[in-house]
Amino acid sequence: MADSPDIIVGIDLGTTNSLVAICDERGPRVLNDADGQALVPSVVRYEDGRTIVGRVAKEQAAEFPTTTISSVKRLMGRSLKDAQNDLAYLSYRVVAGERDTARVAMPRAGREPLLISPEEVSAAVLRRLKEIATAALGREVTRAVVTVPAYFDDAQRQATRIAGRLAGLDVVRIVPEPTAAALAYGIGLGRAAARNQKESAVVVYDLGGGTFDVSVLKLTPGSDESEPFFFQVMATSGDTHLGGDDIDHVLVGLLRRGLGIEDDAELSASMRRRLLSLAEQAKIELSDSDTARVRIEMEQGGEKEVVITRAELETIAAPFIDQTIRSCEAAVRDALGKPLAELRAGPVPAIDAVVLVGGSTRMPLVRRRVAELFGLEPYIALDPDRVVALGAAVQAAVLGGQAKGTLLLDVIPLSLGIETVGGAVAKIIARNTMVPIKATEMFSTSVDGQTSIRLTVFQGEREMAADCRKLGEFHLRGLPPMPAGVPQAEVQFLIDANGVLNVSAVERRSGKRASLQVVPNHGLTQEEVDRIERESLVHAREDMTRHRIVDLIANGKLDLKWVGDALGRVQGELPGDVRASVETAMTNLRELITAAESDWRVVDATALHRAKEALDRASVPVHEVAIAHSLRGTQAPRQ
Repeated sequence: MADSPDIIVGIDLGTTNSLVAICDERGPRVLNDADGQALVPSVVRYEDGRTIVGRVAKEQAAEFPTTTISSVKRLMGRSLKDAQNDLAYLSYRVVAGERDTARVAMPRAGREPLLISPEEVSAAVLRRLKEIATAALGREVTRAVVTVPAYFDDAQRQATRIAGRLAGLDVVRIVPEPTAAALAYGIGLGRAAARNQKESAVVVYDLGGGTFDVSVLKLTPGSDESEPFFFQVMATSGDTHLGGDDIDHVLVGLLRRGLGIEDDAELSASMRRRLLSLAEQAKIELSDSDTARVRIEMEQGGEKEVVITRAELETIAAPFIDQTIRSCEAAVRDALGKPLAELRAGPVPAIDAVVLVGGSTRMPLVRRRVAELFGLEPYIALDPDRVVALGAAVQAAVLGGQAKGTLLLDVIPLSLGIETVGGAVAKIIARNTMVPIKATEMFSTSVDGQTSIRLTVFQGEREMAADCRKLGEFHLRGLPPMPAGVPQAEVQFLIDANGVLNVSAVERRSGKRASLQVVPNHGLTQEEVDRIERESLVHAREDMTRHRIVDLIANGKLDLKWVGDALGRVQGELPGDVRASVETAMTNLRELITAAESDWRVVDATALHRAKEALDRASVPVHEVAIAHSLRGTQAPRQ
């Protein structure tokens, strides 16, 4: 990258958080600061001639409320009159500047307030992102693609360019945020459109901390797959005062009532801030769990605990999500000329893809309602907080000439599979398989009474998970306790024409479901793919042997458990020589397993396999007696 003649970064200049990203031969990726953090809070504090930007400014906002500026994006390119509806949501003073433009009045001891333009505040955030990119890439960064909301007018876009110039950045392109989000997935979407030779409609549902907007984009392919494709915003709708923060505020009321505090006025400012922070943490936890336990230190001393369930959260969040659904329906009607219900009833799908953006879209309720509305599983493979920055980086790479053929998926470059007991990988889709593709495998538990199964998805050609690339993991929870090996977990891998992998699992007996979505090849260059393939060949014999031993250990342990349980129930009905033969076979297998678990290299796989077969043969009389014993116990009494 240091030798690249023209580095252009992608920047998501957000209302709440901002990010900077790059797209090279490894694909698009967000750049981290020296502390390994990607998100830079869009918060600036002015103090004694110093400018503090990001996390520190946000964390200390309560101590410096009048000199800390946040959500300044709402004031960009707007007059004081235009911004009136936003002022109630801002903690600092806003006044009229030149030509009635909005200005932040920064208090100064003994002097008139200093008037600061929103462009200057945004420039401080952009300057911080520029510093992060320069440090990460080892070269001065001076050019950027910057994203803006779809509803930004010319004045607001021009204000964004000015902020870039003040930060020392040449803003080479302004890209609407929904277009950037679609671009993050867009190479695959563009290939699918070119392949089908038709225009496609893509919906971007963006639910952030403070705002919601939905956009319907038209994707127009080139004449063939090698030519560019274009996104055009056809319609947009939303609410600039609807987001995750609103849900947090209602959740505070739930916590307050759980503490036995009836009136909101009884809360001090300090307790309100603490409850708001705890509400946000609980909301995040409930995206993965059914319950969240919130421990609260009371101002009068002591600690109380309030338990919130996902069902309670979804009840209070439902009115807000209903409002977003109505906006979606309005945007689709404006873009396509018909109600969504009528379009869904037609023979040809009117909407080809739905992309989720914004941290609040992690809520299961949001994902469920959006899927039900459009009849499509939304794209969630990319981090919703980062997807806009990643798309901006893709556009930057196109402008800089680096995005030639990157990220295109006609075949799966590396095998995909699930980690099994012992750290092996069960391959479900082999490399070089054409997409789209669907494959299904059955798995079970290895421990009695398991109520959840962790499913970890890996990419690579080696046999052990430690030698492959982890793509993600999810849990199949809420299973009824059953003996090991009894649950039937059906795992399905589905890769669509855009190269997005959807992994789903269902336990057949209980009906419990879970899912995960990833983009399989993000972050890998062709050189890295070639290296992984070479290593798989070099280590093939060793890897296969290790995988075989790991599987034999897992299956052997189940055999020992099942035979041991059966022997314990019926040993009094077995001849002595049969019992002795079974116990000897069990001892031999157990010793080999113990040795193999200590070091798999010291045990011959064939010997382990033969020991397992010996136990299978020796235990046949045990199982016969156990079955007969069970049948006698279930026979109905004679009348």
